[in-house]
Amino acid sequence: MRFGQQLRSSLIRDWYYYYISYDDLKQSLRTDFEHTPAISTGRQSKRKPWGEDDEQQFVNQLEQELDKVFTFQKVKSQEIIRRIKASEKEVNDAVERNAAAAAGGAESEAVTEEEFMLLEEDLSDVIADVHDLAKFTQLNYTGFQKIIKKHDKQTNWHLKPVFAARLKARPFFKDDYDGTIVVLSRLYDKVRTRGAPAAGDSSAGGKQQNFIRQTTKYWVHPDNLTELKLIIMKHLPVLVFNPSKEFERKDSAISSIYYDNPATWELYEGRLKKTEGAEAIRLRWYGGMEIDTIFVERKTHREDWTGEKSVKARFALKEKNVNAFMKGDMTTKQVFEKMRRDGKKSEKEIDDLEALAKEVQFRVIDRKLEPVCRSFYNRTAFQLPGDARVRVSLDTELTMVREDNLDGRQRSKNNWRRMDIGIDWPFSQLPKEDVELFPYGVLEVKLQTAAGQEPPPWIRELTASHLVEAVPKFSKFIHGTATMFPKRIDLLPFWMPQMDVDIRKPVSHNFGLDRPGHSTDVSTTLEDDDSDDDLDDDEGDTVVGREDDDENTRRLRAARDALERHEEERAMDYVNGHDSNVMDEEERLAHKPIASPDDDYPIYDSEDEEEELEEAKRVGGWRYRWLLVKRHATLAGDKILDVLKQAKPVPRPTEIPSREGRMGVPAGAVMSEKRVKAPKGKKIHVPVRVEPKVSFAAERTFLAWLEFSIILGSIAATLLNFGDKISLASAWAFTGVALIALLYSAGIYLWRVDNIKKRRAVSYHDKWGPSFLCLGLVIAVAINFGYRFAYGGEGGLRG
Repeated sequence: MRFGQQLRSSLIRDWYYYYISYDDLKQSLRTDFEHTPAISTGRQSKRKPWGEDDEQQFVNQLEQELDKVFTFQKVKSQEIIRRIKASEKEVNDAVERNAAAAAGGAESEAVTEEEFMLLEEDLSDVIADVHDLAKFTQLNYTGFQKIIKKHDKQTNWHLKPVFAARLKARPFFKDDYDGTIVVLSRLYDKVRTRGAPAAGDSSAGGKQQNFIRQTTKYWVHPDNLTELKLIIMKHLPVLVFNPSKEFERKDSAISSIYYDNPATWELYEGRLKKTEGAEAIRLRWYGGMEIDTIFVERKTHREDWTGEKSVKARFALKEKNVNAFMKGDMTTKQVFEKMRRDGKKSEKEIDDLEALAKEVQFRVIDRKLEPVCRSFYNRTAFQLPGDARVRVSLDTELTMVREDNLDGRQRSKNNWRRMDIGIDWPFSQLPKEDVELFPYGVLEVKLQTAAGQEPPPWIRELTASHLVEAVPKFSKFIHGTATMFPKRIDLLPFWMPQMDVDIRKPVSHNFGLDRPGHSTDVSTTLEDDDSDDDLDDDEGDTVVGREDDDENTRRLRAARDALERHEEERAMDYVNGHDSNVMDEEERLAHKPIASPDDDYPIYDSEDEEEELEEAKRVGGWRYRWLLVKRHATLAGDKILDVLKQAKPVPRPTEIPSREGRMGVPAGAVMSEKRVKAPKGKKIHVPVRVEPKVSFAAERTFLAWLEFSIILGSIAATLLNFGDKISLASAWAFTGVALIALLYSAGIYLWRVDNIKKRRAVSYHDKWGPSFLCLGLVIAVAINFGYRFAYGGEGGLRG
């Protein structure tokens, strides 16, 4: 969709005259014709070249538009602030009246339900205004960027650097809504709970030690961040990191230093491949660089077949002691000496923490681990205080920074972290090769529910909406290491090709913010192809509205919910460890049907055969010719086989509707796939779950073949020792079949074991072996019967 059409279809009607006049600015880029003929000849006349007067006129018009947008945004922002303060006073008065009435005050009258509903409507209206203002800001900022880009391309006059300075002087696009959202969340929570918000430990940081959580992760486009926060806020209050003081921007900052061995990258590969017992070790702190408490954390991955859950354990350390502890100069006994004296924790808790510290310290020293990268982000957490059953967190401004000294540059020197940066995002003082700005926000939905209990309906609506893009198993450590060390890391995570794809989607269903007294104001996120508008093509553009399909939508959603219900029940059992056979998101995507047989290929084309062929092509010679012929023969054989399968007159199975519409994985019978090729010299790792029963199944299959081979060998030995001359031919036939079956089964078994160990997603099904075995048995029996009927009991071998 072109931006001009997107702007016209997304603007708020009451604010129409305060948006950027994008079409007028586009019209200003057209100069007059050099000559206008009296009679139209059907040919387009040439326009005059862009001159200094045209440039000055365009700049003046652009300045007027910028002043208009900036002034309106400032006035509206101040109006919202005044309304929030007024609402805060009304809410606090209502809560105090309720408290006084509950205490038995004779003069106090409890607040009625109708009054609370009116307060909730007022706050909902303010929330909708914040959402609209955020969309207004985003659309206008995009409009200015696009018109400047169009101007520079059309006129060859470079206005972008100059206008960037003018934008900084009127920074209407730099308003931070996080503080506003925190205040609105607190007020809305008081009204929603009728003056009795949930009590509990509201600290999001330091008091948790060991916790297990099932997490699903999503990417959020920057255009949708504010809207997403406002939607979640209406269901869960914002959980601030330090509830004892007024919210500051730095309170939401989280920084982590990740450790690994740069020679082997064993922690990176272990976490990427999800091997049993794979660890990640990091140092984390909440807030700015002045924070004195550093958390040493260890995340351990556990496979489901072990009966255990992946766990994160951590302990606190003073910043001044980090270097000494990580180098082994400070013992764990010294670390917890003060904690033992204070007596705030039990002896068992301290012993557990000390054991964890010993394991981490030994692993760092023994494996020669050192800091490799840092992740920084601002986290907005949503959770009922003291209730961890549903927790939602949104990480924005995610940035990866190098912490190593590998290329000769002393970034951190002998310290455990570099000191030339703090939380001053976007870290413009660093060179480009040292910093990577992640383009999206990261939403984490963390659920702890009882067996069979479904997640809240609003969570299902949210994760299935157009606002988020499901990225299962996304890891900041894995992504940061892969992007910061492109010359040292060859195995990439499966989501890397998705980084070049626009994750914005059209509105999937009626989901968004409600403005009281109006129809549902759904999100206006639309696709924008980022292509330049042709100057003469927009004159006839019309906005085409969608027909009202409410009844059809209701029927479709009812059918989708019915299909989802059974899957969600099984999923909740899986979350709580009751069903280890339920597939996770990667396996579900792998098992979804594809649109047509022609698309039957792996999503990620990064197999060893491709690299082997490329290497042989570079060298040349007979080996390359042989590999090329072999590949073409394989492709031709597969094509012929597909044609024969289609021509074969057999009943066709009926397609069963998909049940995979949960937690952001879209429902539907067909899934579109795109072939993605790994960068040259790289491989893309697709997660494959391997449980012990897979290895046992391969071993049992081999033992079954071995048993059959032994039986055939016994038959051959019996015929050889107790039969006549005719039996000798049968003995040879059965012996041959037994030897071939034995060697074939051993080869297949070794091949399967090797691929299982490498976690390769190949076809383990043996479609030819049993058929050839049956054919061999038929031949052996036919030889036996043939010689017996030909020569009877007295016959012998010819020749």
